[in-house]
Amino acid sequence: MQSTILLADDDTELSSLLKEYFESEGFEVRLAHDGSAALDEARKPGLDLVVLDVMMPEMSGMDVLKELRKESRLPVIMLTARGDDMDRILGLELGADDYVPKPCNPRELLARIRAVMRRGQGMADHGLITTDDLELNPGNRTLAKSGEPVELTSTEFSILLSLLQHRGEVVSKRDLYVSALGREPVPHDRSVDMHVSNLRRKLGSDPRGDNRIETIRGIGYQYRIA
Repeated sequence: MQSTILLADDDTELSSLLKEYFESEGFEVRLAHDGSAALDEARKPGLDLVVLDVMMPEMSGMDVLKELRKESRLPVIMLTARGDDMDRILGLELGADDYVPKPCNPRELLARIRAVMRRGQGMADHGLITTDDLELNPGNRTLAKSGEPVELTSTEFSILLSLLQHRGEVVSKRDLYVSALGREPVPHDRSVDMHVSNLRRKLGSDPRGDNRIETIRGIGYQYRIA
């Protein structure tokens, strides 16, 4: 089945070039050139992923992401200015799945898109994972805490899945990048750290009042067990 992506960027020339490239790779591509149009398009059915530029007229990409996350877990990749760490951090805090700095290499962006979309595929054979008050279902990629649903982004879910599959063991940052983000880490990239921070905030303490996810300095993270 053909996947559909929304490319939201006010650079019409770049958008046209990327659209042509992605269509040659088998995607259906929708375009939006301002934030309001991007939000409207993102709310329409049949969309699989959004590529969202930070700097757009009418509404910034950050504002679009903030509104979208109130109602949807649709995967989002942010396009940020190269070297602008604050945009990257804020985007990840607001629920972006990944980011690519501009100017971007179309092949790199395509690889990131495919990596994010692969996460939701091929999980149906995995059974429920239950620990403490959490119940994680890889088949439909849902999480419940004490029976109540917890909304996670695609990347947050993938990181938690890796940690729970190896609970009580240390999972290296590099392994989390590969399993959850589908890529090798690069210098000064704190994407996994930000996603783990979001998970801690959403999950809260375990039933014993302890942190669920422990930082193992210089190595990675561990989901603690009693």
